Amino acid sequence: MFYSDNLKKNSDIQHCFFSRKNGISTDIYKSLNCGIGSRDDKKNVNKNLDIVSNIFKIEKKNLILMNQTHGNKVKIIETNNNFNRVNCDAMLTKKNSLALCVLTADCIPILIYEKYNKIIGCIHAGWKGALNEIIENTLEKLKEMGGNQKNLIVSIGPCISKENYEVKNDFYLEFSKKSKNSEQFFSKNNKNTFNFDLRAFVNSKFKNFDIQKIDNILIDSFSNENEYFSFRRASKLGQQDYGRCISVIKKI
Repeated sequence: MFYSDNLKKNSDIQHCFFSRKNGISTDIYKSLNCGIGSRDDKKNVNKNLDIVSNIFKIEKKNLILMNQTHGNKVKIIETNNNFNRVNCDAMLTKKNSLALCVLTADCIPILIYEKYNKIIGCIHAGWKGALNEIIENTLEKLKEMGGNQKNLIVSIGPCISKENYEVKNDFYLEFSKKSKNSEQFFSKNNKNTFNFDLRAFVNSKFKNFDIQKIDNILIDSFSNENEYFSFRRASKLGQQDYGRCISVIKKI
């Protein structure tokens, strides 16, 4: 379990970037796999979600999960969704009873809090979503709710490190076409491929909006096998599937 130093300073919210520990799943999903979309036994996933909801002292139906598609859609959540996943990659709410959740296994979980207007949010940011402005869209939706980005606290969670995020030339070229000055987030390696710094790219997005309160949970999901699930690590090992870690934020 990992926590943001900045978010911890606010007694009116709860949050956690959960590791893969302290659950009941087995084998490649060991142990706190919260990925409803994984091939893990659904009973195990639901029991893991029970563990999370108990920590946050809420009913499981109030854990609001997304059907993440690496897109750029943001939803404002007003009521619990009776455990149906919301089709989006970012959520915002002013409601006290709801816990917003994001699932990741190399992509970045981002938890945010606008403390003056009491708005919480979560963002699923892989390279596609970040490139296609999921962060910008979330900040725009925050404004629609009456929030002010100058009051925003942002915590950027565990994700794959630049060292372990190797990409090919076509990835680099596509990225460069869509994002100006993106070369700074790539380094060429001795395999004639590139290493991409997803964390730095996402940080730059928030800094472009002059957001000052940003902290990072500097855990590499790829290399920390005991702490975190990783899609890329599972692929390299020839595993057919992978678990997902959950990150949660809730108003008290």
